[in-house]
Amino acid sequence: MKKWLMRTFLMAFAFMMTVPALAWAEEAAEAVMETAAAVDSGDTAWVLISAALVMLMTIPGLAFFYGGLSRKKNVLSTIMYSFFAMVLISLQWSIGGYSLAFGPDVGHLIGNLDWIGLKGVGFAPNPDYAPTIPHQAFMIFQMMFAVITPALISGAFAERMRFPAFMAFILLWATFVYDPMAHWIWGVDGWLRNLGALDFAGGTVVHILSGVSGLVACLVLGKRKGLGSEPMIPHNLPFTVLGAALLWFGWFGFNAGSALGANGLAASAFVVTHLATAGAALSWVITEWIHRGKPTTLGAASGAVAGLVAITPASGFVEPMPAIVIGLVAGIVCYGAVAVLKAKLRYDDALDAFGVHGIGGTWGAIATGLFATTSVNELGANGLFYGNSALLGKQFIAIGVSWVTAIVGTYVILKVISVFTKLSVTDEEQDTGLDFTMHGEDAYTDFAMASPFDTVGANVLKTTSEVKPAL
Repeated sequence: MKKWLMRTFLMAFAFMMTVPALAWAEEAAEAVMETAAAVDSGDTAWVLISAALVMLMTIPGLAFFYGGLSRKKNVLSTIMYSFFAMVLISLQWSIGGYSLAFGPDVGHLIGNLDWIGLKGVGFAPNPDYAPTIPHQAFMIFQMMFAVITPALISGAFAERMRFPAFMAFILLWATFVYDPMAHWIWGVDGWLRNLGALDFAGGTVVHILSGVSGLVACLVLGKRKGLGSEPMIPHNLPFTVLGAALLWFGWFGFNAGSALGANGLAASAFVVTHLATAGAALSWVITEWIHRGKPTTLGAASGAVAGLVAITPASGFVEPMPAIVIGLVAGIVCYGAVAVLKAKLRYDDALDAFGVHGIGGTWGAIATGLFATTSVNELGANGLFYGNSALLGKQFIAIGVSWVTAIVGTYVILKVISVFTKLSVTDEEQDTGLDFTMHGEDAYTDFAMASPFDTVGANVLKTTSEVKPAL
């Protein structure tokens, strides 16, 4: 009798637990089906591929571009700037940066910390930003923008910033400069977005911020030893051209991916990105040819990057022919900034981060106010040449805010860091090279024949029979 009662009780208990479990399972299945119905597989695939393309822009694209422009003794330290930006900012973004930039608005100035540690950032779309792709897909795409921006700054202070200072700088800069600016222009209820300023893929947030911050950094750190009295020419132009080509390739993800879907807007952004880049490379080479007497491969590569920068804010708002004009003007003005302005003002922007990104991004933001049209993107606005002069004024406000934010934020951050650690390497460390003094390596040593720990003087490895085999 007792056994029968026990069995009956267990069966009843099991039934009671099974019914809600089945209901919960049914609700979960319905939620998954709803999410699956909302997610577009084509849009998701395109955005994830675009995120990978933007990652490729930083490493190896920017790493090779900047690495080739540096001197041989500093190539690894220059590449390390880009590589470590990928490492450190990826973690910063996932822990709190994404929530600050795109989280629910606080006073039109910053996102709150509801999404800290990616809490609530899951498989379902976020309709405020991208209703057809998983929230995580949007997050990882935006992460790659946050990664490349501080890496771009490194071109200005290459060959002279100590690595510990660099680590602290990009972490603080991403948190207190990039994340707020991204929220202002892209975040729901950000004040520049509410104003009506347009920036499709990062002319203000990425390029003006990075270029102007680079100018401030190179002024604070001072000039490299020997500037003007000894040659400081690129050590490997094929590296630089390869990097420029990878940047051109990856930039299609940067701009066309910002459509956040596999659609007509993405196709339009792809086309105008390519045409503006070609136009800028042409005008830079012709300008250089007239000014210096020869067209250079470095000029073609630099011009292409200038065109990519300039079309970025306008890429989702302009038609093909205006895009060519944007590129042609970008090649001329960026060449002028690099070849004329820098020489006249005598600042040491080592790899021309300001001349290309600061000036190119500023022109691109202005051009958006001139050439934008709702025939390309109904969510944008018409610019001056399409009957709306008000947009140009809003663009100038966004440009001014970007400049001021970059100048003040970068200066304060560098001064704070300098209280705790030195910013610049010593003259002796510059003579030896940062590859060895900061990282204990030499890019072109045959490590099969020598150990990096066996050194003589200024980064010269022993080649005698005493050398131990590399570990």
